[in-house]
Parts: sequence; structure tokens; C-alpha cells
Amino acid sequence: MNKKNILLLMLISLLTLPVSAQHFKGSKYYNDRTGRLDYKSGKSWNRHRVFCLDPYNYYGLRLGANFATVQCDDPWLDGGRTRTGLNLGAVAGFSLSEYAPVYLETGLTYAEKGGRKGTDKDKISYALNYLELPITVKYIYSPDGEFTIQPFVGGYFACGVGGKIKNYYTHQAYSSFGEDNADCHRFRRFDGGLKIGCGFGYDVIYAEVNYSYGLANIAHDSFDSAHNSSLSLNIGVNF
Repeated sequence: MNKKNILLLMLISLLTLPVSAQHFKGSKYYNDRTGRLDYKSGKSWNRHRVFCLDPYNYYGLRLGANFATVQCDDPWLDGGRTRTGLNLGAVAGFSLSEYAPVYLETGLTYAEKGGRKGTDKDKISYALNYLELPITVKYIYSPDGEFTIQPFVGGYFACGVGGKIKNYYTHQAYSSFGEDNADCHRFRRFDGGLKIGCGFGYDVIYAEVNYSYGLANIAHDSFDSAHNSSLSLNIGVNF
């Protein structure tokens, strides 16, 4: 099964999940009177307390796409053209205040980054696949008690787990991080940087756009500098 079919199956799964979980009664934000999740002023409803402050934790699934580039001083590793890859992960949010809807969100994400340069037969593609740990602070604002706007800012740490550098002119391919060919240019596994973005929620359905920029130098040559950057578009669900 190729990557496109896997992505399609995951997308269908995420889109059908909210149908069964649309009125998640176990949430502290579940409103008996409306049968929906209610985020008014960071407050919660339940059967025993009609309207009260009650911070809660949430968990979510994310699926989307990365539009990534890698910028490097070494002309061989400079991938300024966008490479599209998969973004898949799970997150958890933890309340930081009893008086404001501020949360610490973290999780684990599989992210396909990298870049490209050249065209057609002269094209070189850099696939940099990571396991990523995001750590962000998020503010959840609800103008009407159902729809939410969720800006966030923070950072991430990542470890390279795979990927290939492909030279379409010479028909050669080798590991982006490994040591299968010591004479070839490659990248360091560790990455870390800044992340900023905004999410949008309706009931348990969630969508997000974020931008991340790598501060760590991922070039293997100490005399050069290389950095990841990516724009991500995700959809998912929160519980």
C-alpha cells in the first residue's frame, strides 16, 4: 500500500471519529442542556454544578501535511524548493490556570520534512523524517461557547529516524542521516526550534495551521549551517 492510500485511510478515520464522538458526554465541558461541548469563558457545565470554573485536560489526534524546505550554506544540501510530506501525531493538553483557558500542549509527531532543488533530471530531493516532540503554550478563546480560536507559541525537539537523499541525475540514493557512504553529504539527526500557529475547534473537530523554524544546525559539516523550516496544515479531533 503506497503513501497516498495510507494517508487517505487515516483521513477517513479521523473524519468519521467525530460522528460517534460529537457529543462526548465524558468531557467536563459537556452541557446537558444543549447536548454539546460548551467552552464559554473557560467554564464548564455538568449535572451537579450548572456554571463553574473547572479546568480540564484534553487529548487529540492530528493528521496533515508539511510543506518544508531546508536552507544550507553548502550548495549541495541547499533545498530551497518545497517538499511535501506527511504529518501524523497525538497530543495532550494540560490546564495551567484555574482562572484562564491557558494550556501546555505536548505530544509525539511523525513529521516528514526536507527540501528539493533543481528540476526534472537535475533534481535532488532531501527527505528528512523525524519523530518530533512539540511543547507549546496555547490560549483557547471561544466567542460563542462552541467555536474556539486557539493561538499557540512554543518550540519542538526532533530526532531524525529516516529519509533518503536522491540524485535524479546520477540515479543515486543514500541515507539522509546514516553512514552508508561516508563520502556523501548528509545531515545530523538532532533538530530543535520554534513553533507558532493557531488552531480552530468546533465541538471535538479541530483544524490547525502552524509554522516551525529550526534553530539547530543540522549540517554535518561544522563549517556550514543548515536549518529546517516548514508550514503545516492539520486536521483532527480533541477529547
